[in-house]
Amino acid sequence: MSRLTSKKMWGGALTATAAGVLATMTVTKDEGVRLKAYRDIVNVPTICIGETKGVKMGDVYTREQCEAMLLRRLDEFAGKVEHCIKKPMSDKVLVAFTGLAYNIGSGGFCKSTTVRLYNEGRYAEACHAMTRFNRAGGRVIPGLVSRRKREEAMCLEGIKA
Repeated sequence: MSRLTSKKMWGGALTATAAGVLATMTVTKDEGVRLKAYRDIVNVPTICIGETKGVKMGDVYTREQCEAMLLRRLDEFAGKVEHCIKKPMSDKVLVAFTGLAYNIGSGGFCKSTTVRLYNEGRYAEACHAMTRFNRAGGRVIPGLVSRRKREEAMCLEGIKA
């Protein structure tokens, strides 16, 4: 398994790598693209490709602005993932974990059972633990169940690499 360094991730390297391309494609597929601000399933103002930071209702962006925003944010989240994960990880594990962190927040990710298990060397269990994050507003959301299954599968592929 390769290990990318936090210093490298903070410097914007994810966006210029195969892992960055995979992360962008994966998150875009899971989040969809909406150019005008809307309220998500738990009533949080959201825009573009699942972005919630600083969003106000009435905001409008172009597709290009949304894609650039996603690249910056994924690189930011990948750096935070690498800060929390203390064991080597493949690109697929990094992408799966970054997608999860992007969706649940880096604080939630870093405090998660997924991180604890991975850092204990219990890699497959860590991948399986990702599926627990399937709720929004206190209820199981079918779209999150599907998303977590895809992230889990990518994570499992990554630990076999």
